[in-house]
Amino acid sequence: MLNKITEEIFENWILENGPSLARFIYKQVHNKELSEDLYQEVLISAYLNLDKFEERANFKSWIYKIAINKCRDFWRKQKSAQKFWEEKVYHYEIENTIPLPEEYVVTRSSEDEMIDRINELPVIYREPLLLFYFKDKSLLEISSTKKIPISTVKTRMRRARNQLKEKSLFNETLAN
Repeated sequence: MLNKITEEIFENWILENGPSLARFIYKQVHNKELSEDLYQEVLISAYLNLDKFEERANFKSWIYKIAINKCRDFWRKQKSAQKFWEEKVYHYEIENTIPLPEEYVVTRSSEDEMIDRINELPVIYREPLLLFYFKDKSLLEISSTKKIPISTVKTRMRRARNQLKEKSLFNETLAN
């Protein structure tokens, strides 16, 4: 158990320096309620570990180190919780959703339309697009398969996309 002198010194230090410690914690987290909670955690942790305090260290630096560690713990928890909501929950919802039948029909018909438009392109532009987007080939794989430089593959794909854009704009104009 803690001796009376150590508890008394601790209490006096808190009475004198507690407000500056509280301000320090607030400056770290920028939230009043959170800083008050962390302040209480720091005091409890320091009190419970008074027997581990080494006299060769400065009491103020020891307790401020506890405060910094409590703030870091909070930031780690907050960061992992944020990652959970940004990554895991979001991906879970996307991966486990089954498209509605009407969504499937619309997606499928638009894919069919796109393939029809791609098939209207000249062969030199059509092949790289089909290999890249529908066969999941990389630009390097397309280049080696077709025995053409990678820059040529990129150029043909860019020209093919531009022609597709022009056709879709032309079709939209006709529809209006």
